[in-house]
Amino acid sequence: MSIGAINTSVALSAVKQGTMGEIGTAMLGKALDQQEIEGSGLVKMIDAAAMERSVNPNVGGNFDVSV
Repeated sequence: MSIGAINTSVALSAVKQGTMGEIGTAMLGKALDQQEIEGSGLVKMIDAAAMERSVNPNVGGNFDVSV
């Protein structure tokens, strides 16, 4: 293998790794955005449950378990 071919191979490998890194970063950004949306939905559900308990404190606070 000639020096030119090695240089070309190394350069192409670096470009490929750089592109894969950019794609990975973009995917992680999308996943983070999705987690943020799901987290805010969970907070809204918890707040709604707290509101319900303040109106009806004796409903849904306890449950019996039989095995």
